[in-house]
Amino acid sequence: MLSRRFKRTLQVLPLRRFLRRFLRRFRHRLLSPRIWIRALVFWGGSICVGITAIFFGIGAEWANYCEQLLWKISPYLMLLVTPLGLGTVVWITNHFFVGSQGSGIPQAIAALNNEHVRDQVLSLRIAFGKIILTLVGLCCGASIGREGPMVQVGATIMHSLGRFVRFSRLQSKKGLILAGGAAGIAAAFNAPLAGIVFATEELSRSHVHRTNGTILTGVILAGVTSMGVLGDSPFFGHNSASLQLDQAWIPVLLCGVFGGLLGGSFAHVLIAISRGGLPGKVGMFARKRPVAFATSCGFILALIGLFSNGTTFGTGYTEARHIIEGSQELPLQYGILKFLATIVSYASGIPGGVFSPSLAVGAGFGLNLSQFIPSVPVGAVILLSMVGYFAGVVQAPITTFLIVMEMTDNHEMVIPLMATALIATAVSRIVCPRPLYNTLAERFFPHDQPSQESSKVDEAKPHRNS
Repeated sequence: MLSRRFKRTLQVLPLRRFLRRFLRRFRHRLLSPRIWIRALVFWGGSICVGITAIFFGIGAEWANYCEQLLWKISPYLMLLVTPLGLGTVVWITNHFFVGSQGSGIPQAIAALNNEHVRDQVLSLRIAFGKIILTLVGLCCGASIGREGPMVQVGATIMHSLGRFVRFSRLQSKKGLILAGGAAGIAAAFNAPLAGIVFATEELSRSHVHRTNGTILTGVILAGVTSMGVLGDSPFFGHNSASLQLDQAWIPVLLCGVFGGLLGGSFAHVLIAISRGGLPGKVGMFARKRPVAFATSCGFILALIGLFSNGTTFGTGYTEARHIIEGSQELPLQYGILKFLATIVSYASGIPGGVFSPSLAVGAGFGLNLSQFIPSVPVGAVILLSMVGYFAGVVQAPITTFLIVMEMTDNHEMVIPLMATALIATAVSRIVCPRPLYNTLAERFFPHDQPSQESSKVDEAKPHRNS
């Protein structure tokens, strides 16, 4: 038998070892200057993302005001301003800010998956040009949004600060990019939960589980900064519409299928345009003379704006709010006209996203669908249509319904919104099998350098000669 003293020694030794290891790690974590510098830089970067989103939002409001002022002077003035403006933006983009064109989310995805393009698409110069050129495009009447560009800007801010501190591990660098992109979407939409889920669903599905704490901290700091300045008011106003589960299945199915078909078609068209899929002489004209092609797109955009009485210009926030709140009547053809205006704006090659225009298109289509189901509240159909169309475009159902729920301050329709998003995503994948942003990200990969994820898959495959 063992003596009592020997038994006590066996019991005390593991506890002492544990306490020594704990105190050693605690001192290392708490007193290490390098860790504190990294933390302070990261926290400061997240706050900078929130502040940038605030000024970007103020600039977008100012740009929309300038566009409305031009419209009030003379609607036909847009036939001159919009073509010249879009042509000028494309010329500046191609000569000084290559990599800033389009949404900005594909650039962030490309930077995550391929280190060879990381410093090219996530530079402060490109981010500055992205903001300025997006605002100029809005001022000229383009149907674009600022949320996608804010993802690239947020990722750029965090990536640039990370280079000063020299984060050594590759996953830490990717975590900074993920956190910056998620913080950008959270601050732009004033929707922190959507920012967290957006990083999981859209930006990365392979790195996010290792960087959840980094993403969460970045989103919280950026969201608190945005809410502290702008308040907690939803961007699309308050919507108190609700649906009983026994009457929800008809509008859920209708909005899910219809939104998935239209949203998937929209994504399919954008992918085809990015790959030079414009037919015949039009495609050749776009490739050889991009500035003249953008000018032509601007003229078409101005004609659409004249036909819609100016409602298709800009982000679509104001029109979507009017539709949701029922405060102003819009033409029944608003949805299809905004749909066409957004495609033309993207085809022109100017910087700008499709998030807010897609939500506005969904609201417009919801106004049309409500005519076929008069027994269902109009506000409920509009929310379901927004979720359905947006989920069809981005194929990220959780992000979609969270954004709409947070931006309309409506928590009564969580189940119908989720069901609509899932149905629309499934239908959209039939129309457009490849997700929009991941496919658009491929254009930023060098032709001789595949993404890191694909190269890892290739390495894992057995060779024929082995």
